Amino acid sequence: MSNIHQINQKNTQQQLEDQIEEARLNDASDWIAKLDHDLTKSEKKQLSHWLSIDVLNIEVLLEVAQIWDKMDDLSRLSDIFPQSDVKQKHTRNTIVAIAASFIVALTLMLYQNGGYLLPFGHSTSSIVAMQTSYQTNVGESNTINLPDNSKMVLNTNSFVQVQYTQNSRIIELLRGEIHIDVAHDISRPLSVIAGGKVIQAVGTAFNVEVRNELVELIVTDGKVLVAQKDNTNENDIEQMAKRLPKNSMAISKGEKVDLVISGKDQGKVKKADPIEIAANLSWRHGNIIFRGESLAEAMVEISRYTDIKFELVDDKELQKVQVAGLFKTGDVTGLLDVLTRNFNISYQKVGSHKIILKHAG
Repeated sequence: MSNIHQINQKNTQQQLEDQIEEARLNDASDWIAKLDHDLTKSEKKQLSHWLSIDVLNIEVLLEVAQIWDKMDDLSRLSDIFPQSDVKQKHTRNTIVAIAASFIVALTLMLYQNGGYLLPFGHSTSSIVAMQTSYQTNVGESNTINLPDNSKMVLNTNSFVQVQYTQNSRIIELLRGEIHIDVAHDISRPLSVIAGGKVIQAVGTAFNVEVRNELVELIVTDGKVLVAQKDNTNENDIEQMAKRLPKNSMAISKGEKVDLVISGKDQGKVKKADPIEIAANLSWRHGNIIFRGESLAEAMVEISRYTDIKFELVDDKELQKVQVAGLFKTGDVTGLLDVLTRNFNISYQKVGSHKIILKHAG
């Protein structure tokens, strides 16, 4: 990929940490690429050593393998994974699960004492396990470990409401973007409500973004069902959590679909290549990856991560500019440096929250 540049305006310590994480991601990607052929004894020894250095190396390698659909290849190399580090990771997840169970027990107790009620539906079957909301500001992200061991990651400027009951798991995405790894629970499908659509899964992983008049859905593991939300019982949590019929629209691993918010059109399911999925989900690592988008499209995406607004001069030369590269989210100084040096674009700052871009000629 051309024009790859790390944008950074943080202090030295944070810059070092970012460089370590980026190097870790690059190393993991290199190892996954090498799995297309059988590793030599020397390469297996090098990989084993790299995995033993830091447990995070294992986690990132598994994430990249999942994105590139290389988990089967990794399973053949299970003997080189450091057992002590895997055990540490398992122990940490166990602690998280115990803590989550304690939270559920506590909220149930509060409910029984009349101190924790849902604002909708009064069915006695709706025993509250958790009801809360999460949000991120512009440029922020947040990872939430839910009581059922599902993991939800919020992107910039996002807002969700989460309601767990005895019979349901409901996440309503009111703004922004989330990626969720769903813990398997066949008795309680997890439903994401976004833009009037119900996206439902038992145990899988997918990404949902609400943007303009569309809901973009990408499935990274398993399969989900999609249906139009029934507005006749808008405040009934049990109705929202109802299992979707098997003939609902199905989207499987490696597929994506754009769902129109304003209508009932289901949209067309498309196959997404692994590189496209990796680019779309790069925000989870604090990056934005462009693969030849127009300058206008790139600036719209970059604007999601900063309060600064970019304005493009009406210029035919600017319309021809295509952007390819990896950028750090929120680093406007580095971005402007790349545009100036690599794309022959000049800029003018107008106040503290506006920048005008034009072709340097």
